[in-house]
Formats: sequence, structure tokens, C-alpha cells
Amino acid sequence: MTTMTAARQTATPDLAALKGRQQAAWSSGNYAVIGTTLQIVGEQLCEALDLRAGSDVLDVAAGNGMASLAAARRWCNVTSTDYVPALLECGRARATADGLPIEFKQADAESLPFGDASFDSVISTFGVMFAPNQAQAGSELARVCKPGGRIGLANWTPEGFIGRVFKTLGKYLPPAAGAKSPALWGTPAALDEMFGSQASSIKAEPRMFNFRYKSPEHFLDVFRTYYGPVLKAFDALDAASQQDLHNDLYALIVRMNKSGDATMVVPGEYLEVVIARK
Repeated sequence: MTTMTAARQTATPDLAALKGRQQAAWSSGNYAVIGTTLQIVGEQLCEALDLRAGSDVLDVAAGNGMASLAAARRWCNVTSTDYVPALLECGRARATADGLPIEFKQADAESLPFGDASFDSVISTFGVMFAPNQAQAGSELARVCKPGGRIGLANWTPEGFIGRVFKTLGKYLPPAAGAKSPALWGTPAALDEMFGSQASSIKAEPRMFNFRYKSPEHFLDVFRTYYGPVLKAFDALDAASQQDLHNDLYALIVRMNKSGDATMVVPGEYLEVVIARK
């Protein structure tokens, strides 16, 4: 192992600086355009949790509220949180349009402004997994969940489509030294490490979400325009590197595309997680 590699592996990341960069990334573009397409995942997660009417549910890093809306449709008392105000406004507009009484509150997943054991269920779909301090975020989810309650998560896996997208981005913009990959939340080992001591059971099942777009180019255009991490990655590169990144992502899509025609249907694996709180 080289000295440089060893130093990189043992480096302590500046989590505050990393969070600032991530918040800027998620505030760019318009994640709501992407989040709306993922609605079925929120519905399926709420079914996996077997949510009951009248229960208190917290959605952490909720984006534009896909899981919040799903829980509210099941007559739950829902609090939807995110650290990007614009996304909360998108969620609020959706809730108003559907006539759903959801409370929206700006909050950091690593420092939730709620008392211990405040909620019957705590959920997050492709959200809390991006918190820089993973251990702290996991601890907060467990802290605000009542004993006997449940934590429900949908997390992209390392080898799934989005996991591979992030690996491709990492070829051009390496992650901060010492930073943990968000895709660890899509592995049973990491979930057990974070929640095992506070859980009576952890059920993690691989699921598939099909990314359906008009074409591979359409997907790339949408993600480059609206999905903060991809938008920021392209913006940070020179023209030649932008083209190389585009080509690598296009090739990934073509390899995984199952449509059989000019459109794009790419299965994206994620882990559906139900944690029973002790």
C-alpha cells in the first residue's frame, strides 16, 4: 500500500464542509423532477411498514415528499423534513393539491429537532443515506422512533444502477478523503452496524425500480439538468472531461437497458429496509 493510499484511507473528512457542498448540490437543479418519478417506492415502503391510520410518522430527508404523501394517504399524522427549503415547498404544493394535511419542517437529518421517542414510524427514501455523518444520522433515526416502532428505508445499493452512476462520477471527481459511500446504506452489514444494537429485527429486501425515460439521452439530459450531484459533477469538469463522463454514463445505460426499443427501461436496485425498534 502506498503512503498516499494509506493516508487517504485513514484521513478524517471535514464533515461540515462536506455537508455544505452536498446541501449546495441538492439545492441546485430541481430534485423534485426526479423525486416525482420515484413515487411508487414511497407507496411500497409504506406498505412494507404496514402503517396504521392515526400513527405519527416522520419522513427524514424527504425531498419533495413522495413517502410523506404515501403515509398521509394512509391517514397517518405526517411530518415531512428536509434541509433544502425549496424541496419542502414542492412537497407542500403536492400535499395541498391532494388535500393532505402534512406538516413540513426544515431539518438536518443529523440533528433532528424532535424529542426522544416522538414518532411511531420514521422513514426515508433515498434521502438520509446521503448524510455525511452516517453514524450520527442513524442514531438520530433511532432516537426519535418510539420503542416498538419501526424505521423504514429505501436505499440504493452499491451494485445497482444508481450505485454505478455514483461510481462513474467518482472516476472524475473522487470523493473527499475518508468519506463513506452513501451506498453503504444499501448493504445489510452497514445497517446492522448502525442499528443492530437498537433493533429487535432488521429486514432488508432487494427491490427494483425501473427508470423509464424516452431514451438514454433523455435520461442524461434530465439528470444533468435537475439531479444536483450529476449537475454539479458536469459543472466541475472541462469540456473534454464532460464528454468523457457523458460517454461513460451513456455506455452504462446501454449495458443495463432492458427496453428492447429506442426508449430506456433500466432496473435500479435498492434495498427496502424495515427496522423494528427495541
